[in-house]
Amino acid sequence: MAKLRHIALSVKDPWETALFYMEAFGMKKVGEVDTEDAVGVYLSDGVVNMAILHYLNDRLTGPQGPDFVGIHHLGFWVDEIGQAQREVAAAGAKHFAGEPSGDNNFYEVKYTDPNGVIFDITANGWGGASKDGVARESGPKLSRPDLQADRSKIKAKV
Repeated sequence: MAKLRHIALSVKDPWETALFYMEAFGMKKVGEVDTEDAVGVYLSDGVVNMAILHYLNDRLTGPQGPDFVGIHHLGFWVDEIGQAQREVAAAGAKHFAGEPSGDNNFYEVKYTDPNGVIFDITANGWGGASKDGVARESGPKLSRPDLQADRSKIKAKV
């Protein structure tokens, strides 16, 4: 069974946006991301992980491109990744990026639905999320929980 447990926003300044969601809704920061593709902040309400991202290139942006601002994609926590891949493909999804990992490492397999909307599936979850829907302070661990992303990567683009 799949559970919606991840929402990703594409924004100009992830830290400013994260502050808004923390102040407005009491969300908690659970980490940051700094890759060649995006920088940003991970928040959680104890059940759902929200990635607030600033994309640095178009490798993972899909048709929206790196300057798009809005809801970028959704993520579903599945019981078994192989079965879920077969089911979404049979329903008409197209593989977009990413491959499953059999170990405990974080991964997302990205697809587009028949309308072109991007979604992820994973059997390992997201930091701060809870598969069973019970809010918790803990959840899947980030591989680098103390990472401080390089905010200067967005300065030139904002």
